[in-house]
Parts: sequence; structure tokens; C-alpha cells
Amino acid sequence: MSYLPLTEIEKPPMDWHQKEINTVIGELNSSLQGLSSAEAQKRLDQYGPNELKEKKKKSGFLMFLDQFKDFMILVLIAAALISGIIGEPSDTIAIIVIVVLNACIGFIQEFRAEKAMAALKKMAASHAVVFRDHQPTQIPASRIVPGDVILLEAGNVVPADLRLTEGAQLQIDEAALTGESLPAKKHIRSLIDPSLPLGDRKNMVYKGTFVTNGRGTGIVVSTGMNTELGRIAAMLRDEAEVKTPLQKRLTAFGQKMALAVLAICALIFVVGLLRAEPLWQMLLTAISLAVAAIPEALPAVVTISLALGAKKLVKQNALIRKLPAVETLGSVTYICSDKTGTLTLNKMTVEEMYVDGQTVRSKEFGVQSPDGQLFNHDGLKENFPPLPAFLSALALNNDVQTDQDGNLIGDATELALVHLAADREFKKKELEEILLRTGEIPFDADRKCMTTIHRVSAAKGPEPETISFTKGAVDVLLDKSENILTSEGLSPLNKNTINSINEKMGAGGLRIIAVAMRRWTTFPEKVSPESIETGLTFLGLAGLMDPPREEARAAIHLCQTAGIIPVMITGDHPVTARAIAERLDIIEAGSDSTITGRELEELSLKEFEKQVQKIRVYARVAPEQKLKIVKALQDKGEFVAMTGDGVNDAPALKRADIGIAMGITGTDVSKEAAHLILLDDNFATIVRAVQEGRKIFDNIRKFIRYLLTTNSGEIWTLFLAPLVGLPIPLLPIHILWINLVTDGLPALALSVEPEEGDVMKRPPRHPKESLFAQGLGFHAIWVGLLMGLTVLLVQTWAIHSGNSHWQTMVFTGLCLTQLGHVLAIRSEKESLFTQGLLTNKPLLGAVVLTFLLQMATIYVPVLNPIFRTVPLSFNELIITLILSSGIFWAVELEKFFKRRTS
Repeated sequence: MSYLPLTEIEKPPMDWHQKEINTVIGELNSSLQGLSSAEAQKRLDQYGPNELKEKKKKSGFLMFLDQFKDFMILVLIAAALISGIIGEPSDTIAIIVIVVLNACIGFIQEFRAEKAMAALKKMAASHAVVFRDHQPTQIPASRIVPGDVILLEAGNVVPADLRLTEGAQLQIDEAALTGESLPAKKHIRSLIDPSLPLGDRKNMVYKGTFVTNGRGTGIVVSTGMNTELGRIAAMLRDEAEVKTPLQKRLTAFGQKMALAVLAICALIFVVGLLRAEPLWQMLLTAISLAVAAIPEALPAVVTISLALGAKKLVKQNALIRKLPAVETLGSVTYICSDKTGTLTLNKMTVEEMYVDGQTVRSKEFGVQSPDGQLFNHDGLKENFPPLPAFLSALALNNDVQTDQDGNLIGDATELALVHLAADREFKKKELEEILLRTGEIPFDADRKCMTTIHRVSAAKGPEPETISFTKGAVDVLLDKSENILTSEGLSPLNKNTINSINEKMGAGGLRIIAVAMRRWTTFPEKVSPESIETGLTFLGLAGLMDPPREEARAAIHLCQTAGIIPVMITGDHPVTARAIAERLDIIEAGSDSTITGRELEELSLKEFEKQVQKIRVYARVAPEQKLKIVKALQDKGEFVAMTGDGVNDAPALKRADIGIAMGITGTDVSKEAAHLILLDDNFATIVRAVQEGRKIFDNIRKFIRYLLTTNSGEIWTLFLAPLVGLPIPLLPIHILWINLVTDGLPALALSVEPEEGDVMKRPPRHPKESLFAQGLGFHAIWVGLLMGLTVLLVQTWAIHSGNSHWQTMVFTGLCLTQLGHVLAIRSEKESLFTQGLLTNKPLLGAVVLTFLLQMATIYVPVLNPIFRTVPLSFNELIITLILSSGIFWAVELEKFFKRRTS
């Protein structure tokens, strides 16, 4: 036997589903009896093992060292060294602790990301039964090669991509690959359409999916990285994570801040020398100011803010896997969400019924009862109403079972029908005591229907009466029915009317199930579809849907108010997708903002980017298309949150600015690739997380506003004093103390500031918006200048009045101006008097504690020589307090004008 060369099998064609079985066997040079051991070994040597390959891993040590490459971190390390040189070991220790902690957090996040591939590899089967040398043989799945014939049974994990050659009631759980929640029913017929999505290739099974029912055999067409699972592994391996907005902003901020501080400190040093100040004193002053102005607390405050936010989000069913994701949520402009289970309940429900010539919503009719309507003491009544017959069919025509806890288990569609009947007192268990199930004709894909047969236990006479119920596709049951049951009895069946009702219900996104019955006085000897499923009486239609979550609609409205665009992505039919989107107000009725996976496939990325911002609903999408959606939106400058639960979602989750995995239905692969895990699989939780993210970014901005302004005040003080002929107002110890206490506790307390009232009433921040935007930089300059002028005013007054305590007054005044400032910037617009002092108790406590510590440096005798201070008189302290409070009132006045102009 001759075999294809390596290059022809190594990358199998994507059209195996189109080919007849004999063609597939011929192209793979195999047979239905499989390969010989010798040929299998030869192919294994050529193609390699059936395994997913990983790129070369970085060692843990190198991964850890990489965390120190950031410019801000390098500046902090330099500041630590300088602090040690000038004799400030406490600052050195604090900075080193912050840097190492930051590196550990970064290392943990990167290490976790490496686990995504490991989780993917776990999905692969460990062993499989193949036909070798005409005998079924169990081998390690890694030794499977193209052309092998695999035996599949319920409970097996599919070991490679197979074209089915035989199948009996075979059902495969493909949710991890396709997102479809229901097992796919398989057959062996060839399919015509070359561009069918994976979920519609009913004659193919794929590596990593799970056999839930039946048995079958298939011939291996792809192994290892050439399988669909392998393609996803390659996408996951090659797809780089995108830096978060916060990481980008802080990197830019740190670089600008460090360079500006170094330049200013150098200038102050030169000006001091020109005024004949002592060289060593000016050097220490410049270095101390540099150390104080470098924002070494910034990484700690950011980390603490994010950690507190993450802790709060866990209580709201959102588990943060990567800390920067907390803040990134506040930048999101698009939320691309799966439909099933996130926007919907993931529970099929009967929404609408057509019975007795009327279409009714399932909630519109009250409780029924089978008592006296179907039976009398002789058995089935001669005539009974259509609705009880319809509900009885729903209750009995299914394979739903009750588990040991009393819960109903079974197919989602059948469960919905049984629940509807049970809610109207047509309970399966009670009905089966009267209508004993004696046989069935199972559903199959060719007939598109299922029949159950029941004997009436109370019937009298020589032969018990029998009734059969059939449910299935509307067109199939119309062909098998000869009349319809109405309240007037049996009536002629108008197929055009039923088809019209079916189309109308289907247009609303409902999945339609038709129901029929037949009464038998003489039951056929042979039970077959031909003898039983004929001459039926049509009962009605049931329209089912996985309904939207009530809270999802409110959450979508909140998104739209906040300037965030919600987008639905689903594997469902476009009609169903549009119906759900309209009910959730994602799109308006009649909107053309829907696209299918097939239409998307025909567009190049460039063509797609021209319309991506207009599309709100995607239906029938493939794994790489989710990634295409994310890339297109990001190329247009959007920040994208993407939800997902399957293996197919992992590359897109990794690429998205925020990847959101499902905690209940999500695979390990999707969870490892995600930034955030929804513990309740609920869209509303995403919106709550966005709200928290916005609050956290607001608080980080408040900290930076405070940090820049306090540093600006210190710089203006030291810069202006020599220019106006005043002596250097602060000693290095004063600068470092102010840096330690005022930039420490109060700054940290800003991280727990409650959210402002308009947090979800404003549009998302522009992705490229600077940290200095919205007047933050200007505020830092003018308030810092005011701080400097205030304390220099104190210094001038004290010196001209002959007061020798001027340096202590300047030191204390600068500290107090910063405490007044931190109280005033709790909100960008709202007055502190409206907010109330007690709405942020940690901040109030930090201000009080810092004030007491500052007083201790003045009035505790043992500290006077250390800080070069002297006790101030009551009048000196009051003057300092009054002048320092001017900063608070100035910022309150600024906010007053903001409120007036907004």
C-alpha cells in the first residue's frame, strides 16, 4: 500500500466533512480496519506524537528578574541606594520592600498565565482504542496518527479530529469548542457546505470533546497541533497579552516624573550654590528633595487600591485573577458578552404555545388539572379538551428522570416541557401511574421526532386502550398528521395555518416543537415508525427560548448610560440572537447591526474594521473570529472586555483588555487565560465590576493629585526661597519626614474613598487619556505654588518680626497645608461639607494621626534635636494653622466653580 507524503497529510484540508467516507479513506491511504503496526510506527516517526506543543518556557528566575526592567522600578532602586548613602535606612528599607512586593505580584501573574497551556493539555485523552492489525487495541493517545480508526463509546474523550465512519445514537459534548450547551447529535453522511462552522459539522468529532451517549468509529484526519484544539493552542501560545491602561499610564507618568524631579533638584542645587549656600548642605537638600519627590509609595498605593477592589469584587461574585484588571474595567468601552448563561438564564423555558387555534404566552393561563378532563372510571374519555391532551403529551413524551435528591434531570428542551406541564399540575410521575409507558421510538436525526407509547391502566375491555404521543419538527409532524384536536373535537388540519403560526413564532427567536397524538383500540403487532407515526392528531406547538435575565436588561441600560457599548456574541441562530438582543435593548427592532460568522469570515480584517463599531450582535461565530472581533475593536482604539467559557474563547480572552471567564460553566483553559472570573456567570456582575473599576481609578487619580501637589509644594518652597532672598527653609530631615508621614497614611486612606455619584453617568475614559488630564496637572502646579507661597509668607513674617522659630513654623505649615489639601480633594466636584467627614473614616483617622505625629516633633523634647525643631507658642501655632487652612478653602472654592460650570 502506498502512502501520502508528509506535506500532504501534515496539514489536513478543512473540508473533510464534505467528503464521502470512501474518499476520506482513500486520501489517507487507510481502511476501515485501520493501519498495520508497522505503518502506524512509520507515520508516528514522520508526524510526531499526537500532543499539543508549547513554546520554550522562560525560567522562573528570569521571569522574576523581568519584573525589575520597568523604568519606574529602576528609579525607585536608585532612590533606595541614595537614601542609604545619605543615611536614611528607613527609606531604603521601605522602597526595597515595595519594589520586591511589586515584583512578586508581577511574577505570580505571569506564572499563572503559563498555566493556560497546561490546562489545555489536560483536556487531551490519555488513552484510546484503535484498530491496529485488524484488532482493537488500547494505546496511549499520543501515539495516534492520521489514518488510524478509533472506537468511541460513552464516557470517552475524543483523542484526535475524526471523520465519523459509523455511529449509533452518538452524541458529543462540544461546548468547550463551540460554546453550544447541548450535546451535538452526530451522523456519518457527507455535508455539502464548505464553510460550515464546527458546531454544524455533524459528521466530525474533535480532539478534547466528550462522548455523552452512543457509540461510533471514526478515522483520524488530524493529530496534535493540526487539530482544532491544536489551532487554538497555537493561537493561545502566540497571542501576546495587552498592557493595561494603568500600566501604560503609570510607566509614562513615572518616566516624566523622575526626569522632571531630577532636573528641578539639579536646578535648586545650582541656585543654592550661586547664593553661596554650603555645598554639602545644598547637595543633601537636593538629594533629599529628589528622594521625597520620587513617588516610591505609588506602586504600594496602586497595589493596595487594586487588592481592596479585588476583595470587594469577590463578595459581588467577580474573582480577579490579575490585579491590574480591576482598574482596566473602568476603561472599558465595549463589553462583548456570550449570550447563553450570561445574558440569559441558561435554562430553556416554554415562552409561547399554540393550542386550540390560539397562540398564548405560557404565563397567561392558569393552573389546569388532568382530573376529570382526560379520564373517567372506564379509562380515557371519548372526547377531551385539547389543552389537557397537549400538557399530557409534554409531561409524558420525554426521557426525563428523577435523581436521588428528587431533582429532574435530562435534555434541556425536554426539561422545559416537563416543567411547564408540572406547573399546570400535569406531573409526569402521577400521569405515568395511569398512562403506563410500554414502549418508545427514540428520536433520530433522520426522522426528527420521538414517540412514546402508553397503555391506559384503568381501561376496561378485552384489550386495554393505548395512546401514543409524538413530538418533533413542525414540518415532519404536519406530514404525519391527518386532523387537529380542537374544543369542538377533531377538525380538518389546515397546514398553511400551522406553518404561518410556526413562522411567526420562529421570527421571535423561539425554537418550535410540534406535538401530536394517536389513540389505539387495536395496537399494531410491530412497533415501527411506519406503523405508529402515521394518522396522527395534531395537538399544538410549543415555542421555547433561553430567556434573558431580568437583571441583564437593567445592567445593559446602565452600560449605555455610562457610554459602554454592549455586544452579544453567540453560536445560536441569527434569528434567536436578534430576538434576545431586542428584548435586552442591545439593538432596536429591525436594526441591521447583526452579522453571522460566515459573513464575518468573508471580510478581511481591514474591511471588518470599517464596520466593527456598528455591529452589536454576532451569530454563529468560530474561535478565531472572536479573536478577530477583539483585534478589530482594539485597532479602532476601543478597550474591550470579552466573556467566554470554552476552550475556543481562550485566545480572545487572553488578547482582550479584560478577559472574563465563566465560573460555573467555564473550562479550566478559559479561566487560566482570563483576567476576571464571574462566579455567577451573570452579565450584571460585569457591570458592577466596571463600576468598581471606575471608582478605583478615580481614587488612584486622587492619590496622584495629592502626591503631585505635595511634591510641587515642597519644590516651590525650596526653589522660590533663594530667589526672593530667603534662607533655605527646610532641612533634609524635614523633607524626608513630610514625605514619610503626609505622603504615607493619608495617601493610602484615599484608596478607600467611596465612589462618586456620577461614576456610571459619564463616558469611559479615553484609552489614551493622560493621568494629568481634566486639569490634574494644572491643579498640582497652582495649589503647590500656593502652598509654597503660604509657608514662605510665614517664613518672611517670622524673620522680619525677629522670630527665631521660623524654620519650625515653615516645617509645620507645609505639613498642615497638605493635610488640608487631602481633605479637600476627596471629590473632584463635591464639597467636603456635602460629603461629610465620616464617609471616609480611615482618611479622617490618618489626618488626625499625622497631625498628632507632627505635633510630637515640636512638643516632645526628645524629638527636638532629631528634627531640629523648637516648641511653638500658642500664637505661633494658631498663625500657622490659620494660614495653612487657606489651601483647603482655595480648593473648595475651585470645586464650587466646577459645580457652577458643569
